[in-house]
Amino acid sequence: MVVAGVVVMTGVALAQAPQPAPKAAARAGALQTRPERTNFDNTSTYEDVVAFMQAAAKASPKIHLTTFGYTTEGRPLPLAVIGAPAATPEAVRATGKLRVHIQGNIHGGEVEGKESAQILLRELAQGKHADWLQSMVLIIAPIYNADGNERFSLTNRGRQHGPIGGQGQRPNAQGFDLNRDHMKLDSPEARSFARLLTDYDPHVSMDLHTTNGTRHAYHLTYSPPLNPATDPAILDFLRNEWLPAVTKTVKSKYGWDYYYYSNLTGQSNTPGARDERAWRSFDHRPRFNNNYVGLRNRIAILSEAYAYSTFQERITATSRFIAEVVSYAHKHAARIKQITEAADSRKIVGTQVSLRADMFRAPELIEVLLGEVTTEKHPVDGHAMEKRVDVRKPERVADYSQFKATETERVPSTYYLPPALAVALERLSAHGVRMTALTAPETVQVEEFQIAGSEAAEREFQGHRERTLTGKWVAAERQLPAGTLRVDMTQPLARLAFYLIEPRSDDGLVDWNLLDDAIGISKVYPIVRARR
Repeated sequence: MVVAGVVVMTGVALAQAPQPAPKAAARAGALQTRPERTNFDNTSTYEDVVAFMQAAAKASPKIHLTTFGYTTEGRPLPLAVIGAPAATPEAVRATGKLRVHIQGNIHGGEVEGKESAQILLRELAQGKHADWLQSMVLIIAPIYNADGNERFSLTNRGRQHGPIGGQGQRPNAQGFDLNRDHMKLDSPEARSFARLLTDYDPHVSMDLHTTNGTRHAYHLTYSPPLNPATDPAILDFLRNEWLPAVTKTVKSKYGWDYYYYSNLTGQSNTPGARDERAWRSFDHRPRFNNNYVGLRNRIAILSEAYAYSTFQERITATSRFIAEVVSYAHKHAARIKQITEAADSRKIVGTQVSLRADMFRAPELIEVLLGEVTTEKHPVDGHAMEKRVDVRKPERVADYSQFKATETERVPSTYYLPPALAVALERLSAHGVRMTALTAPETVQVEEFQIAGSEAAEREFQGHRERTLTGKWVAAERQLPAGTLRVDMTQPLARLAFYLIEPRSDDGLVDWNLLDDAIGISKVYPIVRARR
């Protein structure tokens, strides 16, 4: 098995000039991913992915290649743009089309999305899905955690069934879980992703994973944003229309079951019992990709192929999901744009928005499909692998798949940040939050947060001891010097700015210790907000 070394390439190196090719479709059709070339024994290396993307672009002038950033070890992150005259953000936005972003491999061992994204590129190079490009620009990033992808091991994914040649590791080269880094932005990969969202501003973003939790009967599970601070219209559209439609179509076409991502917990059938049998979701906090994208007023869809299906079947399940999600987006492109644009323009100043949340029990039980697996020995090292058996065992359980606010706060019209808060200001800027500097001193009626308590977590998580402040906002008058940074909360990223800046946020600047130096032993939070 070849593990690629660090290969530094520029966006120019990835780019391909349009090539007139009478046999372009045939040439594209001959392209094979590494799994296809190896009877699905192996997954693609970084070099495999870059070479495949270059070949697809050479086969079709519709595919434009660039990069959108770098990994910790200096690998450029490749990006394909289809449906625009060029790969630049300006060219993409100028089309006026719906912009759909598809990302694979945020966890280096969860490789199916990486392979499905390449297969989609091949289909587009062949001229398939031409109707999609009338309404959409596709922005495809097959390999996000490229450094983690290269750290192959046969046992990185525990008892998962293949690929036999192994796969990469979950974290990046820094040891960070990139799907916990969307708010703190400690990694170059997360910063690159945030910049991509700001520059290309996709209306829809898909994040492709592989789960290895509950032994269920679903070929794939999925999730919309889970944070209750997300614009309600986005959540309603995904839960009540888009995802149910995709589920129904997949079942009708293939007989496969897809459902909301959760894990089965508990043994008791007693409602409200500590160990109640329940379908429980994961975390609502925007450190997770789907929740972060949702706070940016965009459609986010997470997918989880089923680890105990065969490697080939997991790729198929992911490809079918992508195809149905994108097909639905094509048919409803105008409506999706309207929903996201309305979210951007909707004023949240003066409203109560969630800062902390918890799962809640839905009133009605739901039916979930549980499954079975058999155990096989890995042919190389003999470790146990589990393989899906085609069994469906319906069970009615409590539904804990959604979250509700446990604490809300009123959104102010403005926040004011001292220019000395360099780290916080840099992070806000990296997220794309708009700030303007006061050109002259101002006397402002504000609210200041008086700190009653400050507590750091006992255990370190992702290089931080997460901090929680307690206290209250009180009225005050401040003399703000020239250079003070003003965050206007009527901007499109107001929900994200609110979650980052508010001192009681469960996933903001305070939580990730980014204001520790400024807080110190102070009894007053260093950021104030307008009273009006």
